[in-house]
Amino acid sequence: MEWFAAPEYWLAREVFQRLLALLYTLGFVAAARQFRALIGEHGMTPVPRFTAAVPFRRSPSLFHLHYDDRTFAATAWTGAALAAALAAGAGDALPLWAAMLAWAVLWTLYLSIVNVGQTWYAFGWESLLLEAGTLAALLGNDTVAPPVTVLWLLRWLLFRVEFGAGMIKWRGDPCWRDLTCLYHHHETQPMPGPLSWFFHHLPRPLHRVEAAANHVVQLLVPFALFLPQPAASAAAALMALTQLWLVLSGNFAWLNWLTIALTLTVVDARTADRLLPLPATPRHTGTPLWYEVLVLTATAGILALGVRPARNLLSRRQVMNRSFDRLHLVNSYGAFGSVTRIRHEIVLEGTDTARPGPDTRWHAYEFRGKPGEPRRMPRQIAPYHLRLDWLMWFAAISPSYARPWFTPLVARLLVNDPDTLRLLRHNPFPDTPPVCVRARLYRYRYSSWRRLRSTGEWWRREPLRDFLPPVTLSDVHHLAPLRGP
Repeated sequence: MEWFAAPEYWLAREVFQRLLALLYTLGFVAAARQFRALIGEHGMTPVPRFTAAVPFRRSPSLFHLHYDDRTFAATAWTGAALAAALAAGAGDALPLWAAMLAWAVLWTLYLSIVNVGQTWYAFGWESLLLEAGTLAALLGNDTVAPPVTVLWLLRWLLFRVEFGAGMIKWRGDPCWRDLTCLYHHHETQPMPGPLSWFFHHLPRPLHRVEAAANHVVQLLVPFALFLPQPAASAAAALMALTQLWLVLSGNFAWLNWLTIALTLTVVDARTADRLLPLPATPRHTGTPLWYEVLVLTATAGILALGVRPARNLLSRRQVMNRSFDRLHLVNSYGAFGSVTRIRHEIVLEGTDTARPGPDTRWHAYEFRGKPGEPRRMPRQIAPYHLRLDWLMWFAAISPSYARPWFTPLVARLLVNDPDTLRLLRHNPFPDTPPVCVRARLYRYRYSSWRRLRSTGEWWRREPLRDFLPPVTLSDVHHLAPLRGP
């Protein structure tokens, strides 16, 4: 079938798969480094407790067969090593079936983590990584030309990512329609980056231009993905530029880079060659019949599953970041349907005083990414993902987000749990645990240019109230991690 192959997209496949493999690597490394305190055997929301309550059919995962921390660590580091090998080009050195199997193994390992990750993995970019990973496996390697149907599925995925994000905004907060959301967003977004302060202080007319440009790129430009070249490539380039703007202005894990990777699948070699000198198109062997049958069957299945996400785009009750199947093969995407106007932050503090009073000196725990000490410049974290820091932002919006894990977090601070402390930047009690821990809710605002120059403070903050009153280990001892000898 001559129509099946699209050799002019060989470079698009090459770059997409390499970048996707790098993002897989980051995802596995983040899982390996953070899981013990979050979902480990002694974590805040342990996997064994989850798998005992949720059957395999509702959340397919290898960890339903067996779980212990060593197994999880081996799974995560194996995934990281395999992903790094694919990023280095190992897939093109293998036979076609073996390369596809390697991508399938990668997907299976990460799916197993996501499906037991609970609230810590309830982010849209987890499903996006899995959905893109499914299509990457079907793309094959450089022994065959990229299949047309999979390239169109990738465009359809990119369309849903962008158009879904645009529609959730347009249907949601009125500030998107009157172009004022970015008066607040750079200050109140989950995890500001080093340039977010400067973006916030741009003139308000520029913020309105930002919002208007967002609507154009997310609501109109995606339709151009289905036009002939070079119009489709131009549309993809506009989306990539928008994503780079978001990379500069905030920290959204690997969401932006994965979206950029999807835009690259739209660019054919002829269009790319106008910008950069490219090597000659590699010679592809004939496409095996089994591969054609497999790809066409998978394409038909994915299209059938994609009916519900397509309806969701047009629904007045549109939902975002939801998977429509247990394998995360098709999903809905979107962000910031509403924009918070006020930034609240939870500051965890401890003291070695047995009975704290008005004059008690409290010492703050500092996180790696989320705002804390006013003089600390926001850090660039993305594309790495700090899961606890992100959940702390949600907890500050509403305590209901924190109900399953916040008190267990405090219990771990009261015993200086090493796995939990590794997630933090600074532990004020390195030698002995605190006697009491409390959580205070603060209002945070960006400082002015003058204040930044005179005091070095990026933030101004004012205390509001207790988020959690002072507690001792006797109050939460039943939630402290239990460890063997």
